[in-house]
Amino acid sequence: MSATPPAASASPATPLARWQHWCARRHAELASPDSWLGLIGLTWLEPGRNRVGSAADGTVVLPDGPAHLGDLLWDGSDGEHLVWQAAPGSPAVVEGGEGPAIEGAGITLATDARGTPSTVTAGDLHFFVIARDGRLAVRLRDRAWQRHHPFAGLDYFAFDPAWQVDAAWERLDPPQILEVPTVTGELKAVQVSGQAVFERDGQRNALLPMEEGEDGYFFVFRDLGAGRDTYGAGRFLHAAPPREGRLVLDFNRAYNPPCAFTPFATCPLPPPENWLKIAIPAGEKKYAGHY
Repeated sequence: MSATPPAASASPATPLARWQHWCARRHAELASPDSWLGLIGLTWLEPGRNRVGSAADGTVVLPDGPAHLGDLLWDGSDGEHLVWQAAPGSPAVVEGGEGPAIEGAGITLATDARGTPSTVTAGDLHFFVIARDGRLAVRLRDRAWQRHHPFAGLDYFAFDPAWQVDAAWERLDPPQILEVPTVTGELKAVQVSGQAVFERDGQRNALLPMEEGEDGYFFVFRDLGAGRDTYGAGRFLHAAPPREGRLVLDFNRAYNPPCAFTPFATCPLPPPENWLKIAIPAGEKKYAGHY
């Protein structure tokens, strides 16, 4: 199956139609100007003044535009905020910033530490700052990326109701501390209160969530098809919170992480506990345009 599945002719209340709608939203997300496919750079900042512009000696080097667009000022003590100081005549536009807190000090930018970060835009170039384990990095995006690399769409396994798995939710007492690796080589400790358990072909399988919340649970897993049919580093999956000790793992909605589309993402990887010993021929396949 290639690209986005055709629009459902059945009632939108059917599982197939809901899945097709989910695939269409996924396509729209990845085809948008703010897609992961539009990322063109990731630069880690150092405490002090970080120069931004097209000059080769800058910290954040832009592919075009003014030699000096402005500076990112970070004292190294705050992983949630830093200051943007535009260069004279800079065309940069800031959204979501605050300030200036002190006359001439520039505009305070929020990182993604607590939600949506501030953004700085100059023409088609757009950047924001991410916080990762006490470090800050600029993520740079070309919002006109489709002019250079049009999005061809995604491939999926055919929808299969058998992969809408009714799993048991088993509480862990005491909660387990899970060490989640990332593509940057770091480990993040996550406290897990339970696990989703299901049987397939007589084999017991368990998945531990990376995040638990009122809106749902988030899983990162790898199955035996990884590297062959699906992305080698694993896939993501969301599930509604458990009810009466059960939850549904709809593997038809398993999807590729951002790092399947760009080298400038900082994705979590499946911990060894979530390496399944079965293949799951459902959900998104490998992205054909993988970098």
